[in-house]
Amino acid sequence: MTRRELREAEQRRLAEQQDVSEPAYPSAGPTDDAFDAAAPTDPYSPTTAYPDHGQEFDPSPTHWLDEPEEAAAPHGRPSRAERRAATAYDDGHSNAAPRRRRPWGCLIGLLIVAALGVGAYVFLQGPITSIIERFQPAADYEGTGTGEVLFQIHDGDTGSDIATNLESEGVTASYDAFYDLLLEQVPEPEFHPGVYRLAERMSASAALAALEDPATKLENTVLITEGTWARDALAEASAVLQIPIEELQAAASNPQALGLPAEATSVEGFLFPATYTFDPGVTADQVVQTMVAESLAAYDAAGVAPEDRYRVATIASLIEREGLPQDFAKVSRVIQNRLDQGMLLQFDSTVHYGTGDNSVVTTTDAERADAGNPYNTYVHAGLPPGPIGNPGAEAIQAALNPADGTWLYFVTVNPDTGETVFTSTIEEHEAAAEQFYQWLEEHPDYGQ
Repeated sequence: MTRRELREAEQRRLAEQQDVSEPAYPSAGPTDDAFDAAAPTDPYSPTTAYPDHGQEFDPSPTHWLDEPEEAAAPHGRPSRAERRAATAYDDGHSNAAPRRRRPWGCLIGLLIVAALGVGAYVFLQGPITSIIERFQPAADYEGTGTGEVLFQIHDGDTGSDIATNLESEGVTASYDAFYDLLLEQVPEPEFHPGVYRLAERMSASAALAALEDPATKLENTVLITEGTWARDALAEASAVLQIPIEELQAAASNPQALGLPAEATSVEGFLFPATYTFDPGVTADQVVQTMVAESLAAYDAAGVAPEDRYRVATIASLIEREGLPQDFAKVSRVIQNRLDQGMLLQFDSTVHYGTGDNSVVTTTDAERADAGNPYNTYVHAGLPPGPIGNPGAEAIQAALNPADGTWLYFVTVNPDTGETVFTSTIEEHEAAAEQFYQWLEEHPDYGQ
């Protein structure tokens, strides 16, 4: 027997043993040409290519046909069950490499989560802050304070009004510190109109004790603040001095008898803002005469000629009502520039004076269009008929000495701080006005 015959016999013997022990899988390795030619091509082999794509076959089953399991084929090809076992784990997981996910899905998901987080923060920030502040103690000073503050309680002031004014004048640290303390008092405290000698940076309890102490109340002392309307100044004097309001109004009814300009139709603009202390038993005539005399002295001290008093008083009253002291000279320049160019002043403060309502900061379309209001500077050119309040010394000086500038407009963008923006063009003014409207939206209770 030749060497070739021996080799072929040995291969037949080995093949017979393999058929008995287990099904034979086609070999991917090299064999004799004759053996390779005789072996059938297995379409389920992992290296079998798709006929039209040339891609390697993915052995992971995507679905199974509802066919019965079968034994190994006579020619040695594995059964369907054996192929399934060879290509899948017993736990049902595929041997195939996992498909790579594209990053866009994750990125979009992260963006959605981030957007929801930002939206939730914006939506819940206000309520959460409000809840936190509700459980935090109100800001408060310690002790009885320093310096001196003449604090006025007006006739009709409520506890809330007093709490607001104490904070704004630097007496207490916050509205809540004083008002919350009031709510705890049993019985409720009674406050009387008048002027009280307090201090700066007082604790809420110290301020309350001082307002209830008769020794801190300045008897027969009337405080008239800058810009106060004449009607309110007389009402304040009536409440403090216990003089009937009708008597004070009668004493002020004849401006010329008090030495006021011929154009004056009332004492408006000539009840000088100051702190007045009167002797017991003072009369209504004495009260009015004292205030008017102080006003005329202030105009004289500023160098205002008698014939110019009424015009200066009118301009100064506009300045006092429209701006803060640091802006008085700029407001004066705006008034002068608009008058020089024949423009309407368009001041809300003049409309308010004509309607008799000084509790608001804005005007309605109907109010601005009302030609029946002689003080409506939205429809009537020039200055209003007369003063719209009682100006102080700084406003009088500003009326006489306007700042240099080309401003034609101004708007207070934050009524709480008094921040005011001055502009020279309508476009700039409208942009500034938007800041004010935004502030009003953020403070819906303002002026209520």
